[in-house]
Amino acid sequence: MARRWAPDSWRSFTALQQPDWPDAGALEMALKQVAGFPPLVFAGEARSLQGSLAKVAAGNAFLLQAGDCAESFEEFSAVNIREKLRVILQMAVVLTYSMGVPVVKIGRMAGQFAKPRSSATEKIGDLELPSFRGHIVNDLLPTAAARIPNPERLVQAYHQSASTLNLLRAFTKGGFADLSRVTAWTQEFVASSPEGRRYEELSMEIERALQFMHACGVDTDSFPMLHEVDVYTSHEALILGYEEALTRQDSLTGQWYDCSAHMLWIGERTRQLDGAHVEFLRGVGNPLGCKVGPTTSPEWVLELCQVLNPARIPGRLTLISRMGADKVEDSLRPLLRAVKDADQPVVWACDPMHANTFTAPNGRKTRHFEDVVAEIAGFVRANKAEGTWPGGIHIELTGEDVTECTGGTDDLTQDDLDDRYETICDPRLNGRQSLDLAFRVAELIRAGA
Repeated sequence: MARRWAPDSWRSFTALQQPDWPDAGALEMALKQVAGFPPLVFAGEARSLQGSLAKVAAGNAFLLQAGDCAESFEEFSAVNIREKLRVILQMAVVLTYSMGVPVVKIGRMAGQFAKPRSSATEKIGDLELPSFRGHIVNDLLPTAAARIPNPERLVQAYHQSASTLNLLRAFTKGGFADLSRVTAWTQEFVASSPEGRRYEELSMEIERALQFMHACGVDTDSFPMLHEVDVYTSHEALILGYEEALTRQDSLTGQWYDCSAHMLWIGERTRQLDGAHVEFLRGVGNPLGCKVGPTTSPEWVLELCQVLNPARIPGRLTLISRMGADKVEDSLRPLLRAVKDADQPVVWACDPMHANTFTAPNGRKTRHFEDVVAEIAGFVRANKAEGTWPGGIHIELTGEDVTECTGGTDDLTQDDLDDRYETICDPRLNGRQSLDLAFRVAELIRAGA
């Protein structure tokens, strides 16, 4: 018999990676305030995303999930949101045109504020401080006062998410995403690169195709899909009190949905089958993701599928491998085989970022572009060998011209990292590197790596 579920049933389970809130009364007041706000997304939107992900699971579409490692309260602006969206749209156009399948676009946006940490404390100089857990919890400043978890930040995270969603909807439905404007999406610093010129050639081909359709009498203005796009939001469902506060019962179906984002995922550190995060997410109707690393066993994955998707609904569950470039092929194949043999309709996606992080001699965390590509190549080869569809990529990127990951078109070195290292947590691909990656991914999948 299935265990009873309620939005607060997770509280009876062990919840890892939760902040040590110093004032229970202030936390309760903040969560009550968030619970009284309107939902950030709607159940129908989450169901629409699930339908699109079902096509990915069937091998008829591709998933592009991308955005910041952790959103910032301080760097929040319309320009930053627009430039991030611009890169995602550019990558999606490259993938769609090159692979010939629709691309499902999900941003790590409008809620990706919390970060799991390997230790409760960190040492900065001679100070040992509580770890920075993302702006939804505390501040990055290296002082004891700044690192105290502050429940008021939960309310601020809600408001920033709402503003971000408003802008995303305006950009994606108000003309910015019109396919006839693909050339205009190229930022100045991307246009100067070989990938930028390659993208411009592709965009000109698209424009010529649209002109041809118009010359043949096709009224392209009457096709909304040429002028608008759907971009969904996602984040790691880490701070469970916040997620519970935004969980609402759909009036049409009676199903519960976490209305903080369209899709939620569980991270490598909180995916315990008997833990609070799995317990909470098993009861919401949103599409779900779960990170799986090189120590994951086939038996565990099959049990996770049964817990999170017992009805075997296509598009409900995305398994996001983050194995490392040197481990992905051997570690992933047994999981692919087990899930395929069990006839579980999952989406397989590749996170090539997190298991390829290292610390440069200057103390900066970084990733090398070729390691990112190598992990995706191994992911594609593993799927090809097992007869499964390499359904997507899960990338940390920004629209800004940062120097956080080495390699890529500009061949950034470790000496370049200090030039524009702006992330508040993990290193991100910049616009040039992201566009380069889109072309490389399309080539890998077409060739089967």
